[in-house]
Amino acid sequence: MKKLSIVLVTLALIASIMACGAPKQTFVSIASGGTGGTYYPLAGAMAAIWNDGVKGMNAAAQTTGASVANVNLLREGKADIIFVQNDIAYYAVNGLELFKDKAFPDMKGMAILYPETCQLIVLANSGIKDVAGLKGKKVAVGAAGSGVEANARQIMAAAGVTYADIQVQYLSFNEAASNLKDGNIDAAFLTAGHPTAAVQDISATKDINVVTIDDAIVAKLQSTYPFYTKTTIPAGTYKGVDSDTQTVAVQAMLAVSSKLDAAVVEKMLQTLFSTAGSERLTAAHAKAGAMITLKNAQAGMSLPLHAGAEKFYGKAK
Repeated sequence: MKKLSIVLVTLALIASIMACGAPKQTFVSIASGGTGGTYYPLAGAMAAIWNDGVKGMNAAAQTTGASVANVNLLREGKADIIFVQNDIAYYAVNGLELFKDKAFPDMKGMAILYPETCQLIVLANSGIKDVAGLKGKKVAVGAAGSGVEANARQIMAAAGVTYADIQVQYLSFNEAASNLKDGNIDAAFLTAGHPTAAVQDISATKDINVVTIDDAIVAKLQSTYPFYTKTTIPAGTYKGVDSDTQTVAVQAMLAVSSKLDAAVVEKMLQTLFSTAGSERLTAAHAKAGAMITLKNAQAGMSLPLHAGAEKFYGKAK
């Protein structure tokens, strides 16, 4: 009996020593998007970067319905880090648009990733030269209540155009592209990284133009909605569009719960923006990965930063 007691005590001591020496496990769920989109491969790469670079990290990416669904997952405690457009994040934290009367102040900013371009595509024979030229035309503004629809409404308002001035078509991304291709509508607002495959498809059979969002409209937009950034769609991006086109973009970003440990967030950002981290992101998605840089990590940030992010960016200056 005495020997058994000694063995049990010894085993307990070994277990205690091993427990003290083992790193504390941090389980992190990353809400991304569908498997066919940009968010998911990047989320998988980030999970690998953090699992290798952060002691005790156990991160995993999950497929989701993207931005709006991800905000709700974060709110419900079913995700720790989310991919989200910065305009959707702005609405959520302030209880606006899609999140009217459902403000979520616990959501904090981690990093801006890359731009998602607001594109106003028109048929070349529509006679539309600028945003004001949409008056009287059939215009696809996105699905009712969607982020695209909010972008369309805000851009038009900055140019003095309201829904009463146009023939509003509430069409999803694919519906808008199909109707523009078939000549059923004159113009469509799309929010997506450029080049956008659907627009390339339209330009293969129809002559199109991309409408410029001029400086006056940009300034008016930014004075009210700080999440918009100016961007340029280069000449040749789409067939027949042979000059650069100025427009605006919202940004894909990472957001987290304020409950996530600040030291963990700081370390995650250190590894994400390391040389090895950047190489892994680019390998996962060449175009988007290459645009994820420390230089742009706060450009268009629409949320208050998480404490760990504040500390990281403060040191990185």
